[in-house]
Amino acid sequence: MKVRLHIFIRGELNLPGVPFRQIMREVARRNNVVGWVRFLSDDVAEAVLEGEERDVDAVLRWAYAGPQGTKVREVEISREEYRGEYKDFGVL
Repeated sequence: MKVRLHIFIRGELNLPGVPFRQIMREVARRNNVVGWVRFLSDDVAEAVLEGEERDVDAVLRWAYAGPQGTKVREVEISREEYRGEYKDFGVL
């Protein structure tokens, strides 16, 4: 089943030497998930994830941990209607 999640990740994310958004893009691509990620501030990232439910869940599990060096404090998740509007996963 195809799903779409709109997530906000809060914590110590935008750190020197830790390319959070690029790593998230790699994780999404490895899991065949499309959408995008961007920073709203140094401690808040926003992302939209679309794909098969199990694949989106894999990226979501990664988001709860974040890359080494970051400290994720909270992940806010909103389920939205699947739109199928993306072809790739982008960094904004």
